Amino acid sequence: MNRRQFLQTSLAAAASVTLAAKAADTLSTTPATAPATAPATAPSVPDSPATKIIELGPEKIRASRMAMGTGTYGAGYSSNQLRQLGPDGLAALLVHAYERGITFWDTSDSYGTHAAIKIALKKVPRDKVTILTKTDTLDPAELKQDLVRFQQELGTDYIDMILLHSRTDGNWDTEDKPLMDILSDAKQKKIVRSVGISIHSLEAMQTAAKSKWLEVCMIRLNPAGIRMDDTPENVLKVANQVKAAGKGIINIKVLGEGQLRGNLDEALTYTLTKSPAHAFSLGQESIEEFDDNFARIQKLSKTV
Repeated sequence: MNRRQFLQTSLAAAASVTLAAKAADTLSTTPATAPATAPATAPSVPDSPATKIIELGPEKIRASRMAMGTGTYGAGYSSNQLRQLGPDGLAALLVHAYERGITFWDTSDSYGTHAAIKIALKKVPRDKVTILTKTDTLDPAELKQDLVRFQQELGTDYIDMILLHSRTDGNWDTEDKPLMDILSDAKQKKIVRSVGISIHSLEAMQTAAKSKWLEVCMIRLNPAGIRMDDTPENVLKVANQVKAAGKGIINIKVLGEGQLRGNLDEALTYTLTKSPAHAFSLGQESIEEFDDNFARIQKLSKTV
Protein backbone atom coordinates (compact mmCIF):
# COMPACT_ATOMS: atom_id res chain seq x y z
CA MET A 1 0.00 0.00 0.00
CA ASN A 2 1.48 3.40 -1.04
CA ARG A 3 1.29 6.56 1.07
CA ARG A 4 -1.77 7.97 -0.77
CA GLN A 5 -3.71 4.73 -0.34
CA PHE A 6 -2.73 4.57 3.33
CA LEU A 7 -4.01 8.13 3.97
CA GLN A 8 -7.28 7.49 2.11
CA THR A 9 -7.90 4.31 4.12
CA SER A 10 -7.07 6.04 7.41
CA LEU A 11 -9.33 9.04 6.67
CA ALA A 12 -12.23 6.74 5.73
CA ALA A 13 -11.85 4.81 8.99
CA ALA A 14 -11.73 8.01 11.01
CA ALA A 15 -14.86 9.32 9.28
CA SER A 16 -16.69 6.08 10.10
CA VAL A 17 -15.79 6.40 13.79
CA THR A 18 -16.96 10.04 13.86
CA LEU A 19 -20.28 9.22 12.18
CA ALA A 20 -20.85 6.33 14.58
CA ALA A 21 -20.20 8.59 17.56
CA LYS A 22 -22.63 11.21 16.25
CA ALA A 23 -25.26 8.56 15.62
CA ALA A 24 -24.88 7.21 19.14
CA ASP A 25 -25.34 10.72 20.53
CA THR A 26 -28.47 11.19 18.42
CA LEU A 27 -29.92 7.87 19.57
CA SER A 28 -29.40 8.75 23.21
CA THR A 29 -31.69 11.77 22.83
CA THR A 30 -34.31 10.21 20.57
CA PRO A 31 -37.82 10.43 22.14
CA ALA A 32 -39.33 7.20 23.38
CA THR A 33 -42.17 7.53 20.87
CA ALA A 34 -39.73 7.41 17.96
CA PRO A 35 -37.67 4.25 18.55
CA ALA A 36 -34.11 4.68 17.32
CA THR A 37 -33.98 1.14 16.01
CA ALA A 38 -36.45 -0.47 13.65
CA PRO A 39 -39.50 -1.86 15.48
CA ALA A 40 -38.86 -5.36 16.74
CA THR A 41 -40.47 -8.21 14.90
CA ALA A 42 -43.80 -8.95 16.51
CA PRO A 43 -43.33 -11.68 19.11
CA SER A 44 -44.56 -15.16 18.30
CA VAL A 45 -47.80 -15.15 20.28
CA PRO A 46 -48.93 -18.47 21.78
CA ASP A 47 -52.60 -19.36 21.63
CA SER A 48 -53.59 -18.31 25.14
CA PRO A 49 -56.28 -16.27 26.91
CA ALA A 50 -53.40 -14.26 28.38
CA THR A 51 -52.29 -12.96 24.98
CA LYS A 52 -55.73 -12.37 23.51
CA ILE A 53 -56.07 -8.74 22.39
CA ILE A 54 -59.03 -7.05 24.04
CA GLU A 55 -60.50 -3.53 23.83
CA LEU A 56 -61.05 -1.46 26.96
CA GLY A 57 -63.82 1.10 27.32
CA PRO A 58 -65.31 3.54 24.84
CA GLU A 59 -61.85 4.52 23.56
CA LYS A 60 -61.27 0.87 22.69
CA ILE A 61 -57.76 0.79 24.14
CA ARG A 62 -56.19 -2.38 22.77
CA ALA A 63 -54.10 -4.55 25.07
CA SER A 64 -53.37 -8.16 25.89
CA ARG A 65 -55.96 -9.66 28.21
CA MET A 66 -53.29 -10.26 30.83
CA ALA A 67 -51.40 -7.27 32.21
CA MET A 68 -48.03 -7.30 33.93
CA GLY A 69 -48.67 -5.82 37.36
CA THR A 70 -45.70 -3.95 38.82
CA GLY A 71 -47.03 -3.30 42.30
CA THR A 72 -46.87 -6.51 44.31
CA TYR A 73 -47.35 -5.36 47.91
CA GLY A 74 -46.95 -1.88 46.51
CA ALA A 75 -47.76 0.14 49.64
CA GLY A 76 -45.03 2.42 50.85
CA TYR A 77 -43.89 3.62 47.43
CA SER A 78 -41.66 0.63 46.76
CA SER A 79 -43.02 -2.54 45.25
CA ASN A 80 -41.72 -5.93 46.31
CA GLN A 81 -40.71 -6.52 42.69
CA LEU A 82 -38.58 -3.40 42.76
CA ARG A 83 -36.85 -4.41 45.98
CA GLN A 84 -36.10 -7.90 44.65
CA LEU A 85 -35.30 -7.18 41.00
CA GLY A 86 -34.34 -3.52 40.80
CA PRO A 87 -35.45 -1.37 37.83
CA ASP A 88 -33.27 -3.29 35.36
CA GLY A 89 -34.48 -6.68 36.54
CA LEU A 90 -38.12 -5.62 36.46
CA ALA A 91 -37.60 -4.18 32.97
CA ALA A 92 -36.13 -7.53 31.87
CA LEU A 93 -39.25 -9.27 33.23
CA LEU A 94 -41.51 -6.91 31.26
CA VAL A 95 -39.54 -7.52 28.06
CA HIS A 96 -39.61 -11.29 28.67
CA ALA A 97 -43.42 -11.13 28.96
CA TYR A 98 -43.69 -8.94 25.86
CA GLU A 99 -41.74 -11.47 23.85
CA ARG A 100 -44.45 -13.99 24.78
CA GLY A 101 -47.32 -11.73 23.75
CA ILE A 102 -48.10 -9.78 26.95
CA THR A 103 -48.34 -6.17 25.79
CA PHE A 104 -50.08 -4.54 28.79
CA TRP A 105 -47.99 -2.92 31.57
CA ASP A 106 -49.72 -1.86 34.79
CA THR A 107 -47.83 0.57 37.03
CA SER A 108 -48.48 3.42 39.48
CA ASP A 109 -46.72 6.45 40.91
CA SER A 110 -46.97 4.85 44.35
CA TYR A 111 -45.23 1.65 43.23
CA GLY A 112 -42.00 3.41 42.30
CA THR A 113 -41.75 1.35 39.11
CA HIS A 114 -41.99 4.03 36.40
CA ALA A 115 -38.22 3.81 35.86
CA ALA A 116 -38.48 0.12 34.97
CA ILE A 117 -41.05 0.96 32.28
CA LYS A 118 -38.67 3.54 30.81
CA ILE A 119 -35.84 1.01 30.67
CA ALA A 120 -38.09 -1.61 29.06
CA LEU A 121 -39.20 0.89 26.40
CA LYS A 122 -35.63 1.03 25.14
CA LYS A 123 -36.08 -2.55 23.99
CA VAL A 124 -39.76 -2.56 23.04
CA PRO A 125 -41.43 -0.19 20.51
CA ARG A 126 -43.70 2.24 22.35
CA ASP A 127 -46.64 1.65 20.02
CA LYS A 128 -46.53 -2.09 20.68
CA VAL A 129 -47.38 -1.83 24.40
CA THR A 130 -50.22 -0.37 26.48
CA ILE A 131 -49.22 1.52 29.62
CA LEU A 132 -51.53 2.20 32.57
CA THR A 133 -50.48 4.23 35.59
CA LYS A 134 -52.26 5.67 38.62
CA THR A 135 -52.10 8.82 40.71
CA ASP A 136 -52.69 9.13 44.46
CA THR A 137 -52.69 12.91 44.66
CA LEU A 138 -55.72 14.86 45.85
CA ASP A 139 -54.22 18.21 44.80
CA PRO A 140 -55.18 19.46 41.30
CA ALA A 141 -52.06 21.64 41.01
CA GLU A 142 -49.88 18.67 41.92
CA LEU A 143 -51.65 16.47 39.37
CA LYS A 144 -50.75 18.92 36.59
CA GLN A 145 -47.09 18.70 37.60
CA ASP A 146 -47.32 14.93 38.00
CA LEU A 147 -48.52 14.44 34.44
CA VAL A 148 -45.32 16.04 33.18
CA ARG A 149 -43.25 14.01 35.64
CA PHE A 150 -44.98 10.77 34.66
CA GLN A 151 -44.10 11.34 31.01
CA GLN A 152 -40.47 11.91 31.92
CA GLU A 153 -40.26 8.97 34.31
CA LEU A 154 -41.97 6.57 31.91
CA GLY A 155 -40.06 7.79 28.86
CA THR A 156 -43.15 8.48 26.75
CA ASP A 157 -45.02 11.58 25.60
CA TYR A 158 -48.42 9.92 26.01
CA ILE A 159 -49.94 7.51 28.53
CA ASP A 160 -52.64 5.07 27.47
CA MET A 161 -54.60 5.10 30.73
CA ILE A 162 -54.40 7.08 33.98
CA LEU A 163 -56.53 6.14 36.97
CA LEU A 164 -57.31 7.98 40.19
CA HIS A 165 -55.99 5.42 42.66
CA SER A 166 -57.79 3.64 45.51
CA ARG A 167 -61.15 5.40 45.41
CA THR A 168 -63.39 4.30 48.31
CA ASP A 169 -66.01 7.06 48.66
CA GLY A 170 -69.30 6.66 46.87
CA ASN A 171 -69.19 10.39 46.11
CA TRP A 172 -65.79 10.27 44.39
CA ASP A 173 -67.31 11.64 41.17
CA THR A 174 -68.18 14.88 43.02
CA GLU A 175 -65.18 15.13 45.32
CA ASP A 176 -62.68 14.38 42.55
CA LYS A 177 -64.23 16.73 39.97
CA PRO A 178 -61.18 19.09 39.85
CA LEU A 179 -58.87 16.11 39.27
CA MET A 180 -61.22 14.63 36.70
CA ASP A 181 -61.27 17.93 34.78
CA ILE A 182 -57.48 17.98 34.62
CA LEU A 183 -57.36 14.42 33.27
CA SER A 184 -60.07 15.26 30.74
CA ASP A 185 -58.01 18.23 29.58
CA ALA A 186 -54.93 16.01 29.31
CA LYS A 187 -56.98 13.62 27.23
CA GLN A 188 -58.02 16.43 24.88
CA LYS A 189 -54.34 17.30 24.47
CA LYS A 190 -53.62 13.64 23.71
CA ILE A 191 -51.32 13.28 26.72
CA VAL A 192 -53.72 10.64 28.04
CA ARG A 193 -55.87 8.30 25.96
CA SER A 194 -58.37 7.08 28.58
CA VAL A 195 -59.29 7.87 32.21
CA GLY A 196 -60.89 6.23 35.22
CA ILE A 197 -60.35 5.01 38.76
CA SER A 198 -59.00 2.09 40.74
CA ILE A 199 -61.98 0.94 42.80
CA HIS A 200 -61.59 0.04 46.47
CA SER A 201 -65.18 -0.09 47.73
CA LEU A 202 -68.53 -1.37 46.56
CA GLU A 203 -69.98 2.15 46.84
CA ALA A 204 -67.27 3.54 44.54
CA MET A 205 -68.04 0.75 42.07
CA GLN A 206 -71.73 1.57 42.07
CA THR A 207 -70.88 5.17 41.23
CA ALA A 208 -68.52 4.01 38.49
CA ALA A 209 -71.41 2.26 36.73
CA LYS A 210 -73.27 5.59 36.51
CA SER A 211 -70.37 7.94 35.80
CA LYS A 212 -70.25 9.50 32.33
CA TRP A 213 -66.62 10.54 32.88
CA LEU A 214 -65.21 7.12 33.80
CA GLU A 215 -64.02 4.98 30.89
CA VAL A 216 -61.81 2.36 32.55
CA CYS A 217 -61.64 0.98 36.08
CA MET A 218 -59.93 -1.66 38.18
CA ILE A 219 -61.93 -3.97 40.44
CA ARG A 220 -60.71 -6.31 43.18
CA LEU A 221 -62.07 -9.81 42.63
CA ASN A 222 -61.04 -13.40 43.45
CA PRO A 223 -62.92 -16.55 44.53
CA ALA A 224 -61.89 -16.32 48.18
CA GLY A 225 -62.91 -12.72 48.82
CA ILE A 226 -59.36 -11.79 49.95
CA ARG A 227 -58.44 -8.08 49.83
CA MET A 228 -61.80 -7.30 48.25
CA ASP A 229 -64.56 -4.77 48.81
CA ASP A 230 -67.37 -7.25 49.58
CA THR A 231 -68.24 -10.88 48.92
CA PRO A 232 -67.41 -12.21 45.45
CA GLU A 233 -71.15 -12.52 44.75
CA ASN A 234 -71.86 -8.86 45.56
CA VAL A 235 -68.82 -7.61 43.67
CA LEU A 236 -69.80 -9.68 40.64
CA LYS A 237 -73.29 -8.20 40.65
CA VAL A 238 -72.10 -4.59 40.61
CA ALA A 239 -69.17 -5.31 38.28
CA ASN A 240 -71.61 -6.65 35.71
CA GLN A 241 -73.50 -3.36 35.94
CA VAL A 242 -70.24 -1.49 35.27
CA LYS A 243 -69.58 -3.68 32.25
CA ALA A 244 -73.12 -3.24 30.94
CA ALA A 245 -72.55 0.52 31.09
CA GLY A 246 -69.74 0.14 28.56
CA LYS A 247 -66.82 0.66 30.94
CA GLY A 248 -63.54 -1.18 30.51
CA ILE A 249 -62.74 -3.38 33.53
CA ILE A 250 -59.39 -4.73 34.72
CA ASN A 251 -59.46 -7.42 37.42
CA ILE A 252 -56.85 -7.00 40.18
CA LYS A 253 -56.17 -9.01 43.36
CA VAL A 254 -56.56 -12.15 41.25
CA LEU A 255 -54.35 -14.05 43.69
CA GLY A 256 -55.34 -12.07 46.80
CA GLU A 257 -51.92 -10.38 47.04
CA GLY A 258 -50.26 -13.78 46.91
CA GLN A 259 -52.45 -15.45 49.55
CA LEU A 260 -53.94 -17.74 46.89
CA ARG A 261 -50.64 -19.06 45.58
CA GLY A 262 -51.55 -22.42 47.05
CA ASN A 263 -54.72 -22.41 44.93
CA LEU A 264 -53.36 -20.98 41.70
CA ASP A 265 -55.42 -23.09 39.32
CA GLU A 266 -58.67 -22.33 41.16
CA ALA A 267 -57.98 -18.59 41.28
CA LEU A 268 -56.89 -18.38 37.64
CA THR A 269 -59.84 -20.48 36.47
CA TYR A 270 -62.21 -18.15 38.33
CA THR A 271 -60.66 -15.12 36.64
CA LEU A 272 -60.81 -16.73 33.21
CA THR A 273 -64.40 -17.96 33.48
CA LYS A 274 -66.33 -16.04 36.17
CA SER A 275 -64.92 -12.52 36.22
CA PRO A 276 -66.75 -9.99 34.00
CA ALA A 277 -63.50 -8.05 33.53
CA HIS A 278 -62.09 -7.57 30.06
CA ALA A 279 -58.51 -7.92 31.34
CA PHE A 280 -56.68 -9.01 34.48
CA SER A 281 -53.42 -7.88 36.06
CA LEU A 282 -50.96 -10.28 37.69
CA GLY A 283 -47.99 -9.15 39.75
CA GLN A 284 -45.07 -11.55 39.29
CA GLU A 285 -41.72 -11.36 40.98
CA SER A 286 -39.51 -13.41 38.67
CA ILE A 287 -39.28 -14.76 35.15
CA GLU A 288 -39.78 -18.26 36.60
CA GLU A 289 -43.03 -17.21 38.29
CA PHE A 290 -44.25 -15.58 35.08
CA ASP A 291 -43.43 -18.69 33.04
CA ASP A 292 -45.30 -20.90 35.51
CA ASN A 293 -48.41 -18.70 35.56
CA PHE A 294 -48.33 -18.30 31.78
CA ALA A 295 -48.12 -22.08 31.27
CA ARG A 296 -50.93 -22.65 33.77
CA ILE A 297 -53.22 -20.24 31.94
CA GLN A 298 -52.50 -21.95 28.64
CA LYS A 299 -53.21 -25.36 30.17
CA LEU A 300 -56.36 -24.21 31.97
CA SER A 301 -57.76 -22.65 28.82
CA LYS A 302 -58.00 -26.11 27.30
CA THR A 303 -60.05 -27.47 30.19
CA VAL A 304 -62.48 -24.66 31.01
